[in-house]
Amino acid sequence: MLSLCHVTKLYGSVIGVNDVTVELGTGAHGLLGPNGAGKTTFLGLVTGQLRASIGDVKVFGEPPFANPRVLARIGFCPAADLTERHATPRQWVRYLVRLSGYSPAAAAVRAERALEQVGLGEAILRPLGTLSKGMRQRAKLAGAMAHEPDLLVLDEPFDGLDPLARHELVGLVRKWAVDRSLLVASHLLHEIEALKAGLVVILGGRLVASGTVGEIRDLVESLPTELRVVCDQPRRLAEKTCQSAAAESLRFEGENVLIVGTRSPQALAERIAEGALQAGIMVRELVPGDRSLEGLFGRLVQLHRGVAP
Repeated sequence: MLSLCHVTKLYGSVIGVNDVTVELGTGAHGLLGPNGAGKTTFLGLVTGQLRASIGDVKVFGEPPFANPRVLARIGFCPAADLTERHATPRQWVRYLVRLSGYSPAAAAVRAERALEQVGLGEAILRPLGTLSKGMRQRAKLAGAMAHEPDLLVLDEPFDGLDPLARHELVGLVRKWAVDRSLLVASHLLHEIEALKAGLVVILGGRLVASGTVGEIRDLVESLPTELRVVCDQPRRLAEKTCQSAAAESLRFEGENVLIVGTRSPQALAERIAEGALQAGIMVRELVPGDRSLEGLFGRLVQLHRGVAP
């Protein structure tokens, strides 16, 4: 369905995406990365809004840039809020469907169906400027879906939604992916997991991993992380507690800090705490490695570059 081969996008001297090569088949896929990682540039290339500076992009076997055959098969919901404020959701979505080449009558039917699917209710008759951000998100999603594209591309589609609305729209998007294809960009791992989608992980414009959620988790868990211990006798503590196989590396920072690399952070932390208590060593701080999304990506980057964490 989608293929990028050594693709780089430059904005002057700034790199949007850097030497990305990936192939995605039909089905549901999540593009995961923190804000500023290059997700929007990636989606711009896929949806034909941007031309690659280097490399080749193909969607359904053809370059998408300035290609009406490909663009007609894509529905896009951007992350940016709607700038149109005076039109109603009904008028807005009908207008978008007309741009896809449908007659006024056919556009009206498709727009009503899409607006009903996203659950806007009576809000379809109110100006967009009077609606909440969550309601405008629903209108954007309806506009992307209404012409029934083969590939639905969503950039942070659940931003601004309350938990109930998020749950409803996740269910709707999952149904879409049963017999069509889906690409969703998000900085939240749980949103991609809820869609039961495969993962493409991007950081700093570089592709650092791709696979199922389970494969990515297994990959991350297989990497050593670090425990940072601040105490009054770090070398003695290392002798007492870090002789086991759970400790894969050791280093010291200054006079009071011990850094231990391990694949079993919880077990090693317990061992260090017990050893310190028995030896009468004062531990002021015991902090595991960064387990946040940003930290996860950092470790994947290190793996991608062949550098041990």
